[in-house]
Amino acid sequence: MIEPKPLRRNLAALAALSVASIAMTGCSVGSFGSSDDGKTTITFQNFNAADAVKASKQMIAAFEEENPDITVKLDTIPGGSDGDNLVKTQLSTGDMDDVFAYNSGSLFQAIRPEQNLVPLTEESWVETVAPSYLPAVSVGEDVYGAPSGTSSPGGVLYNKTVYERLGLSVPTAWDEFRANNEKILADGEVTPIEQTYGDSWTAQMFVLADFANIAAAEPTWAAEYTENKAHYADEPALQSFTNQQQAFDDGFFNEDFASATYDDGVRAVATGTAAHYPILSGAISAVEQNYPENIDDIGMFALPAKNAADTRLTVFLASAFYIPKSTTGEKLAAAKKFVAFTQSAKGCSIFLEGGVSGPFVNSTCTLPDSVPEAVQGLQQYVDDGKSGAALEYLSPLKGPSLPQLAVEVGSGIRPAASGAQLYDEDVKKQAKQLGLAGW
Repeated sequence: MIEPKPLRRNLAALAALSVASIAMTGCSVGSFGSSDDGKTTITFQNFNAADAVKASKQMIAAFEEENPDITVKLDTIPGGSDGDNLVKTQLSTGDMDDVFAYNSGSLFQAIRPEQNLVPLTEESWVETVAPSYLPAVSVGEDVYGAPSGTSSPGGVLYNKTVYERLGLSVPTAWDEFRANNEKILADGEVTPIEQTYGDSWTAQMFVLADFANIAAAEPTWAAEYTENKAHYADEPALQSFTNQQQAFDDGFFNEDFASATYDDGVRAVATGTAAHYPILSGAISAVEQNYPENIDDIGMFALPAKNAADTRLTVFLASAFYIPKSTTGEKLAAAKKFVAFTQSAKGCSIFLEGGVSGPFVNSTCTLPDSVPEAVQGLQQYVDDGKSGAALEYLSPLKGPSLPQLAVEVGSGIRPAASGAQLYDEDVKKQAKQLGLAGW
């Protein structure tokens, strides 16, 4: 998943310490069970980012208060490839903690859920999880994971003050979005669409945030894409690249789009020098932190599809909590209780303490009135069934050259059809490296 630089967790400095800590405690993971005082002790593993550790400790304290017969011990692991490799090793050796946090989507599929994880399909909280999330933690009919917090949608951040001044309405189709931008351009006061290719990852949003729209038009597209039966060079996916080329050709972008950065984009839409900024919802938190006086001027909507009926909010999903098959007996019962607690109203309130820039995917969890209106609006997409997972949660394929190609298409250097075709070639190389069937 892509993340804004100011929101990225800097885990490198903690990685060595965390690996050492796990190495010292790992051999004792399976030794905890019923103690002399009748309590059951389980272990919980989460990432070592400061906010994750804080939330984990709070979650454990609240759970133990409601369940005095269960003690939960916290372990941590680094993020990134170090943590990924450690999780796979722990699962393969049977040394995994009783409950652990890990990615959802394609990375979840890579840890062989059917072989390594306990199915949670029959747990009562599963019924409260949004249908758009469940495929990211499921294999066949079985559900293996519980969402670990809020999600981070991709869409269009917009300035409500500009909209009110020009009498614009939130668009639900691409032509409506284009018409809004034409009115903004004709007004001449602000930039219609901010682009920030100085941070090239931001250029991908026209493609990545459009995926839920593609899936709404063709629900089997992700599976066919993974099997080499669907491609970005063909419709409906080609529309993603076409939209970006068209926005450039229409002259909607800021003059310094080639060098502007993510921080520039956040400032522009927050202060109203730009009307729109296609980006992740984490930018709402950036506005709240850096431009608090402007937070009420900000809204966010789904990147519009070609047809309004297909417009969906593309959601980059939360990670999940899992239970390994090495957890059995009393510990398994206690672990299931702990996972269920994370999905309760009290568990959700703990997630909120770390700050919120996206919607929950669990109906038990509700956003407080104190969160920005822009976040509340995103929650409505999920509650109305108008959201869908980003492609990376449904397919292991994401070519590394997408940022570069998106910059070229969005700069008028390369036409949309060429960019899409080259991206398909980029993905083909990755599919062969992964050994996927059909490639």
